[in-house]
Amino acid sequence: MKIFGKALLLAAIAAQGAQASDFDANNNPRGVFVMTNDAEQNEIVAYDRTPYGTLQSSRRYATGGRGSGGTVDPLGSQGSLTLSQDGSFLFATNAGSGNLSVFRVFGSRLFLTDRVTSGGSEPNAVAQRGRLVYVLNTAASSSVVGFRLAEGKLTRIPDSLRFLSGNFANSASLAFSPDGRFLVVTERSTNSIDVFKVLADGRLSPITVNPSAGPGAFSATFAPNGALLVSETGAGGPLGSAASSYTIDATGKLLPVTTSIPTLGDANCWNVVTPDGRFVYNSNAGTSSISGFEIGAHGELSPIGSTVVGTNPQGSANLDIAVSADGHFLYSLNAASGAVGVFAINRDGSLVGLGVRGGLPAAAGLNGIAAN
Repeated sequence: MKIFGKALLLAAIAAQGAQASDFDANNNPRGVFVMTNDAEQNEIVAYDRTPYGTLQSSRRYATGGRGSGGTVDPLGSQGSLTLSQDGSFLFATNAGSGNLSVFRVFGSRLFLTDRVTSGGSEPNAVAQRGRLVYVLNTAASSSVVGFRLAEGKLTRIPDSLRFLSGNFANSASLAFSPDGRFLVVTERSTNSIDVFKVLADGRLSPITVNPSAGPGAFSATFAPNGALLVSETGAGGPLGSAASSYTIDATGKLLPVTTSIPTLGDANCWNVVTPDGRFVYNSNAGTSSISGFEIGAHGELSPIGSTVVGTNPQGSANLDIAVSADGHFLYSLNAASGAVGVFAINRDGSLVGLGVRGGLPAAAGLNGIAAN
């Protein structure tokens, strides 16, 4: 991995005052986690995160299930690997064997606590809030299924299966609203954004299907202020990707706030919000770039600087992205090159590239990244 002197200095400045957060209560270093999605034996690759954001000492943990295999982005989703809100648990989807694995997290170290069937075909994303966990099954009769989490174990919620708008919807992501009132799912085939109300017993209301404001809706993420942020691949053409934001009314209807603001990149499919809710970053896989926007009080999006705030090596095919829990570092899963892109986040939202950590199999089906 190459680290340049200026970038290292800026990263050190960004990390000042956050040293205590670089370790858990047992003095284990914080981690960055990547899922191999291997068709024979799915595994999690766990890296130690240094106080300067760099990655060291990788270890592998078997999920006990099988991934889908493939080359670049075979799952077509965001959230196939998800940390719980408090960082205590890591959830991994096993698309090839149709189940979901749960790990207890100790800094950068993992302990497998449970593995359950997903209740559908080809699970490719998972969302958690409190004791509620919902998994997205993308193939065949596309659906979501709910579970309760207790002491690292999942128990399926009776009558929690809800179907999407149709079969083979190419569903790509799901997310709980910060207040826990809604669960949102994106459908790539129909360019729709589904909203379910979360009932008191953890089950979901009937589906409300909303059209996406722009073409190519892929990933959906909530900001802490309740704004729903959606990545759009666009209608084609150079630098045609975009991002939109919405609010949700009491009926589950989406109300656009910012509509299809350009990311100035291609194949924008993934996004991540900083813990303080100030910024959202979008991963443009087609141009190996990362775009950034400031999130307004009502969910409006404004470009950070010239919009593109970070660049990976050409041909990286950066997919899913994650931000460390302290908000100081951003990591991108560069699936085509088999690497993790490393960036420091400045106070104004701009990024400083710190190089890449290689050593992962290139174009071999990698999917999912998370950081604590």
